[in-house]
Amino acid sequence: MTILDGNKISNDIKNEIALEVQKMKDKGEKVPHLAAIIVGNDGASLTYVGSKVKACERVGFESTLVQMSNTTSEIELLDKINELNMNPDIDGFIVQLPLPSQIDTQKVLLAVNPDKDVDGFHPTNFGKMALDMSTFIPATPFGILELLERYGVETKGKHTVVIGRSHIVGRPMSILMGRKGFPGNSTVTLTHSHTKNITQITSQADIIISALGVPNFLKAEMVKDDAVVIDVGITRVTDESSPKGYTITGDVDFENVSKKASFITPVPGGVGPMTIAMLLKNTLLAREHHRK
Repeated sequence: MTILDGNKISNDIKNEIALEVQKMKDKGEKVPHLAAIIVGNDGASLTYVGSKVKACERVGFESTLVQMSNTTSEIELLDKINELNMNPDIDGFIVQLPLPSQIDTQKVLLAVNPDKDVDGFHPTNFGKMALDMSTFIPATPFGILELLERYGVETKGKHTVVIGRSHIVGRPMSILMGRKGFPGNSTVTLTHSHTKNITQITSQADIIISALGVPNFLKAEMVKDDAVVIDVGITRVTDESSPKGYTITGDVDFENVSKKASFITPVPGGVGPMTIAMLLKNTLLAREHHRK
């Protein structure tokens, strides 16, 4: 059994990006600039955005953090997005989700210029991805592809089962695993909350990608020997014995499933670190695109 080590691979990617940025600096060129908008003070979102800013510092990117109050109106947020769209210094930006209830998330995502949409959420970019055209791939699916590629996990002709159909992970993952090329060329089954006999389906899978958000959902009896297991789930589970009062738990019963799997991602330290690394990679791609 091989651990797909997201901490190691994300560090490798950040080091590669830092070298690229250093070359730009040596030539006196503009370095990539990533901006993030956060509305409100959700603890998990603030932590996540903070780690993105730190990652920018590490690789030599410029970064801008726009913090807006919980009472921000939709119009105020759309005005700020338009400002970043028009700012030639900003190569890419993200709007941290979730947004407060007074704001229409779909309207906000549509307002982001697709050329600066480094999250890959805009329908234009999603459509290009579905058509196998060059575009920004959402950071988490992009990170999973990178893990599979760097560990040389064979995907061609394999049966991939994706659990969960969110627009951020499940649905794009199902499209990407079926595309031509590597990683890809697999036969994909997309499962969700209305899927019947899910154990029957997962137990036939060569590759399982779980993005459900239900702690320890995938049990050992649901997985065949030598399957590849990618755990995208990340849930805070109350744990009185932990100093923080909680533990981070994935969708997969790691202790038991890892005994059967050929490759598996841990939680934490698997897919999570890859998401930020690929957001940086998308920002680098945006900067290259704007220079052309």
